[in-house]
Amino acid sequence: MTTSLLPPATAGANLGPSVDMKEYGAYALDLPIVAAGYAEACIQVDWQVMDTIESAAFPLLWLRDHCACDACRHPQTYERTQFIIDLDPACLEVAPAIDVADGHLGLTWSDGHVSRFDAGWLYRLRPHQQAWQPSIVPANRAWAENFSAHRTDFDDYMAGGGARLDWLHALCRDGFAILQNGPSEGGEIDRVAATIGPIRATNFGGRFEVFSKPKPNNAAYTALGLELHTDLTNWKNPPDIQMLYCLANDAQGGESIFADGVAVAEALRQQDPEAFRLLAETAIDCRFADEDSDIVVRATVIHLDEHDQVIEVRFNNWLRDNLRLPPAQIMPWYRAYLAFWKILRSPRYRLDLRLAAGEMVAFDNRRVLHGRKSFDPQTGRRHLQGCYVDYDMVESALRVTARQSHDASV
Repeated sequence: MTTSLLPPATAGANLGPSVDMKEYGAYALDLPIVAAGYAEACIQVDWQVMDTIESAAFPLLWLRDHCACDACRHPQTYERTQFIIDLDPACLEVAPAIDVADGHLGLTWSDGHVSRFDAGWLYRLRPHQQAWQPSIVPANRAWAENFSAHRTDFDDYMAGGGARLDWLHALCRDGFAILQNGPSEGGEIDRVAATIGPIRATNFGGRFEVFSKPKPNNAAYTALGLELHTDLTNWKNPPDIQMLYCLANDAQGGESIFADGVAVAEALRQQDPEAFRLLAETAIDCRFADEDSDIVVRATVIHLDEHDQVIEVRFNNWLRDNLRLPPAQIMPWYRAYLAFWKILRSPRYRLDLRLAAGEMVAFDNRRVLHGRKSFDPQTGRRHLQGCYVDYDMVESALRVTARQSHDASV
């Protein structure tokens, strides 16, 4: 049923102090509400945007659900404390009293509850908008040929602000970023991780030491060259971001190697669509086993999202378990796997880097493959410290840093 628009409540062009919507970060805009009215169980709101009027309709239930008063949102945590299932339906069946004061919207519901909405906050959340604000987290960008990694000085990053913001942005965008010119006394990686979030522990512990060990339980703890790979493909949820901090790298050899799995997978899609599809659709077994652990998963080498975009690559020849496939799929799968591997070894998709003491690389382990050339431990010391952090916490650190940088500039 259509209800005719009630005479709108009107306001002048002046905008009063912002209404507390219990949001982190800025949302106020110099866009006053100039009229509001009721129609078809919605409140239609008009804003003065320069010389034009822009309008949007908000359902009554949406508005009541988004009330930010202290009775509906916790004043400290900002979490909802109102349960809309417990609302009296009658209060949503009649038009609330509408008031536009100081350019903001006020509603008095039939059950006596009062809600106020900031004009700029409402404008950002107009229902026909895809998102109320652009995401600060960038989309993945495949490495171009001759990719150059983003670098930030250690002290600048630790100071926060724009330097940290740019570094985190690059890490999310490229899946790779470098800190340089840092100390190398040991433990610096803990300080960097603390700016992001808790270290994610695995069967190798939290922080791990990468150097040649007498009795290794992993190829990383030898002096062998390491083929490009992603870590812990045998986990249902492999670690996201890996950080490797160089304390010493004086041995002959030991150069680090990186490659963008997204770029390699997309190259395979172009060159051999059948091989690409086979690696994206055929799950294989991955396993790590030693005296204390036996972790197994069955997963595809290439993972796609709902838009058929590459979002993850699981490639680790050490952790690839016995191949269990129907007879007709065995040789086609091998052909596809080797086609991917051949592209992976192409210099076009590789980044060779000799880490110096005081340098740290961070990379998206779900996307960026890493390895190293062999080294001779008799010629000098090579010691890296490593850890993992969750990608969710990297995105969180990016948003918080962006918010703090904005607040500091106001």
